[in-house]
Amino acid sequence: MKARNILALGFFLIPVIAARTFSYPPAVGILGKAKSCMICHINNGPWSESEKTIIDILDKETLKSLRQADGTFIIEVKRGQSKTLLTVIGRAKDDETAPPYRNAWTYIDPARIGSNSLSKFAPGWAVNLQMACRLVGDHLPGFEGAKISVLPMTFQPLDDAKDSDLQLQVMLTKGEAIKGDAKKGMLGNYYERKVFLKIIE
Repeated sequence: MKARNILALGFFLIPVIAARTFSYPPAVGILGKAKSCMICHINNGPWSESEKTIIDILDKETLKSLRQADGTFIIEVKRGQSKTLLTVIGRAKDDETAPPYRNAWTYIDPARIGSNSLSKFAPGWAVNLQMACRLVGDHLPGFEGAKISVLPMTFQPLDDAKDSDLQLQVMLTKGEAIKGDAKKGMLGNYYERKVFLKIIE
C-alpha cells in the first residue's frame, strides 16, 4: 500500500477509534458522554470522611477561599477580564489514613455532558485547564502539613458568556486501574461540589 493511501487511512480511522474510546478521569465528558467518574469507577477508597477531605477553590492572588457557608463556590469576574484560581484537593494534616497518591478533577457544565462539543465547560467562557490529574505532594500557605495537590486554572468570560452553574467532580485515588475494567486495581473516592460563575458587568 502506498504511503499516501496509508496516511489517508490513518486520518479516516482516527475519528472511528476516538468514538469508541472510553473516558479516563479526569477526561469524563470529553471523550465520551459519561455523567461522572462513577460510570467507570467505584467509591471503594478509605477517604470517604468528608470532614477530612480538602476540596477548595482559592483566588490565586489573595489565596482567599471562594467557598460559601453551604459548601458551594461562587466565582465572580468582570466580563472580558481573566481570573486565575487554584484548585486544592487532598486530605487534612491530622488525617491518620494513608493519603491518596493522585487526585483527579474536572469542572463540567452538566447541561453539556451529553453534547458532542469537546469543551464541556460553560459556553462563552474561555478556560485553559478545566481538568487535571496530579500527584499529591504540593505545598501551599494555609495548608501546611496537609496532603494536597494544587493547580491553577485561568478563565475569562467572553462577549456571549452568561452566569453559569458548574459541577466540580473530584476523585481521590491510589493504585492503578486495570485496563478494560477500571473498577478493579484502584482505590478511589468520588466527590461533587457546585460552582457558580457570576459575571460582573
